[in-house]
Amino acid sequence: MLKKFASRGYLIVLLILVTAHVSGQARQETQWTSDGYSYYKLEKGAIIQTDSRTGVNTEVVSTKMLTMPGSSTAIPVRRFMFSADRQKLLIMNNTKRVWRYDTKGDYYLYDLKTGTLKQLGKRLPSSSLMYAKISPDGTKAAYVSAHNLYVEDLQTSKVSQLTFDGTDRVINGTFDWVYEEEFGCRDGFRWSPDSKKLAYWQIDASNIRNYLMINTTDSVYSFTVPVEYPKAGEDPSSCRIAVIAADGGKPVWMNVPGDAVQHYIPRMEWAYNSNELIIQQLNRKQNESRVMLCNAGSGAVKTIYTEKDNAWIDIKSRWNDDDPSGWEWISGGKEFLWVSEKDGWRHIYRIDRNGKEVLVTKGNYDISSINLIDEKGGYIYFDASPSNATQAYLYRVPISGKKQAERITPALYSGTNSYLISPNGKVAFHRFSSSLVSPASERVDLPSHKTIGAKMPLDSLKNNRAEFFKVKTAEGVVMDGWMVKPASFDPSKRYPVVFYVYGEPAGQTVTDSYGTGFNRLYEGDMANDGYIYMSVENRGAPAPKGREWRKSIYKNIGILNIRDQAMAAKEILKWPFVDSSRVAVWGWSGGGSSTLNLLFQYPEIYKTGIAVAAVASQLSYDNIYQERYMGNPKEDKKPFIDGSPISHVQNLRGNLLYIHGTGDDNVHYQNAELLINELIKYNKQFQLMSYPNRTHSISEGEGTREHLSGLFTNFLKSHCPPGGR
Repeated sequence: MLKKFASRGYLIVLLILVTAHVSGQARQETQWTSDGYSYYKLEKGAIIQTDSRTGVNTEVVSTKMLTMPGSSTAIPVRRFMFSADRQKLLIMNNTKRVWRYDTKGDYYLYDLKTGTLKQLGKRLPSSSLMYAKISPDGTKAAYVSAHNLYVEDLQTSKVSQLTFDGTDRVINGTFDWVYEEEFGCRDGFRWSPDSKKLAYWQIDASNIRNYLMINTTDSVYSFTVPVEYPKAGEDPSSCRIAVIAADGGKPVWMNVPGDAVQHYIPRMEWAYNSNELIIQQLNRKQNESRVMLCNAGSGAVKTIYTEKDNAWIDIKSRWNDDDPSGWEWISGGKEFLWVSEKDGWRHIYRIDRNGKEVLVTKGNYDISSINLIDEKGGYIYFDASPSNATQAYLYRVPISGKKQAERITPALYSGTNSYLISPNGKVAFHRFSSSLVSPASERVDLPSHKTIGAKMPLDSLKNNRAEFFKVKTAEGVVMDGWMVKPASFDPSKRYPVVFYVYGEPAGQTVTDSYGTGFNRLYEGDMANDGYIYMSVENRGAPAPKGREWRKSIYKNIGILNIRDQAMAAKEILKWPFVDSSRVAVWGWSGGGSSTLNLLFQYPEIYKTGIAVAAVASQLSYDNIYQERYMGNPKEDKKPFIDGSPISHVQNLRGNLLYIHGTGDDNVHYQNAELLINELIKYNKQFQLMSYPNRTHSISEGEGTREHLSGLFTNFLKSHCPPGGR
């Protein structure tokens, strides 16, 4: 998806998040002991077990245990994962990046019973194994190498190759670029509960054209870097699901109805048994979702639940931290939980195997994410903020749905709260911050929320003066915003205003959290220098304000969001302390696109803009993201044209600095050149900074961030000078 930078304010990072998720996804998530009270963490190269109630640490696997025979140093641990019985430990190291994450590497197995340590897949190329997982019975491990699936017997070390057709285009057990980027899909295979079979995705990208990035800096002669990248309007990769025996044989392909090219399968898991799979299929437009049960032996498929939307349907990755894995079974596999916006709000439903549904969360509010299903206790814990879309709190609701949800977070913690809850639902790590309070954490008992041990300090941020406000446009749209006024603010003077914008469905900019009001690209202190710094949140942003707020942007990116921003700015410019002659805007990625559109479509408002890594033409971005929100351009190209900055270049009157990395595999440098051509065509003067061979984050290379920061600051001060007048 189009990533934003510096918008959420801070990353919620608990110190205990050091282990690999059981699904094999790249993020490092917490593993708990079987009783649900203790968790594992990496400390000085050893694996430590920590009791969440007392904080007492116990060394489980020492560095000595992780030292191969004949070596004097322990194996460095990048990630680790225990078997279900906690008797075997998988260790990953020597990792290499595959686009966003370092998901290739070497794996080692430590057996806690025998005290033995050995490498898996030793005959395969170094740092080539992906998503290694121990079977539920602890006897085997499966992994992907070079787009083929393998199983290794953990006692005999015998390796069985299960698939043989894997190439750089036929991808078994993992995904292509666009599935990873837009659905969060990375780990593409699952062990059956009885450890006898594996289910896996096969992505066939044979017909996807390469976008060729050009590397001119790492060799005397330039060379191309190919990315299989389906642009908007181009057909996606073919996708299908198979089940194969763990000892090899012929795969059984699931007979999923429809054209395998014109659909997506973003979710697949075993259906609480070893005989069935459950999958979610989306049509290409992503506005029709079908949940299907698949017979693992015959491949027969039955649709049990269908949902349609006039705009698009979000999958689990949007309410589960960009991770679509897992299936929330309850009632011994008779029902599962589902999240839908069908009644106008994002709510939790119970759905049985026949498709019968029961609404669990009721009311005019959105759930943001599910934290824990405590079936034994009878509750679902989830995040929500019914009265303030800039904040987040913990709630719980009976699984039965017979009572209203109750808030668990005390009123004291007004701001953004996040929770890591133990599997037994008894203990949680609570992290809190706001625009005025530094991030702090504590352990709490649930559901009482009583602090266990030391209570978190609530340290005010003396140097942050962010104020939240609401602005109502002439069209009746009420938008949230934040503002940081100059340090020595004088209401009798007029000050320049700098808007930070994102504007697209991939993220919010207005949240009551640590970092709100910060600008990490600015050298120095904007408030001390005399700027008003602010952001307002347009319709289409994924704020918990209901379906209509979020999906009104359908076929309107670059149109509705831009008008909302401009109409809000018009109201703000009426404030007596705002200097309408000094108005700047900046953003990154989708925010860069918004910046360009604001400069071009509303030149009477915005005088200066700094756009970073922007999509200049929506036809140049990937199909999953762009078609989800704008439709298929082969059916209707007009919204793509109307919403693209290059369609409005001729209106530029202000000062533009455009910045892009030439090695950006996400928003291709092609966008910069398309924009430059249009600017030249209309004789529009501007400034350009191309960062050679840098990716979308423009973070690689010595001195890059310092240079970018200086460039940003100098341009802003030159064309939108600070200080009151």
